[in-house]
Amino acid sequence: MIRVTEINIPPLPTEKPRRLYVYTPRGYRDGGERFPVLYMFDGHNVFYDSHATYGKSWGMKEYLERTKKKLILVAVECNPEGTRRLNEYSPWDFHGTRIGDIEGLGKVTMDWITGELKPMIDGEYRTLPDREHTFIAGSSMGGLMSIYAAVEYNATFSKAAALSPSLWVSPKKLNEMIRRKKLLAPTSVYMDLGSAEVGKYTQAYKSLFNTAKLLSQSGAYAAARIVPGAEHSERYWEERIPVFFDYLGI
Repeated sequence: MIRVTEINIPPLPTEKPRRLYVYTPRGYRDGGERFPVLYMFDGHNVFYDSHATYGKSWGMKEYLERTKKKLILVAVECNPEGTRRLNEYSPWDFHGTRIGDIEGLGKVTMDWITGELKPMIDGEYRTLPDREHTFIAGSSMGGLMSIYAAVEYNATFSKAAALSPSLWVSPKKLNEMIRRKKLLAPTSVYMDLGSAEVGKYTQAYKSLFNTAKLLSQSGAYAAARIVPGAEHSERYWEERIPVFFDYLGI
């Protein structure tokens, strides 16, 4: 079952409320069992093609029902206005040639998720609220945020999946953040990149594997994978759902 409601995030204003998606597994209403929780970015792209930005979602509902995963999934819609998604999903300020200066509000976003959204979900649903059973995932800028969450909010999240993460955003600050952290055990991070996303741009591959190396040195079980022929879209991220679920043991 997927419950779709509207929610406001006061620190991240938008002209209209955002959609909040909460998936509960089959049989949730029938008993008193508690469940792990996976939080995902870009909630509008997670379940429904009709809600997705480019008309194709991750198809997460079909995967969870087909595999009978005992999991609650919480996903929040981003702000689609102008470049505000970049603001919300960047931990740091950065400058893009085509987009100009971006103020990074990633900390504001994560403070809201951990300080407001998670307590609300834990209060309304039968969750397993400890870090061992709390996970996070996203793609592109949401992938960058998943890495950021796994490191800076490591006391909350034990597992993270970052598909096609935007590692080009402030790479020095990303590396510095990971180097200065000693991660709790266990911490697991899955990352990947499609070969068709970057072509022969080898720096992208180097950044992916270097990030995995730094995460490993900080105490995480980190996996980095190049996916042959995969492009930067929900169609290809959907294909990798079983891979990151298996690696993270979700």
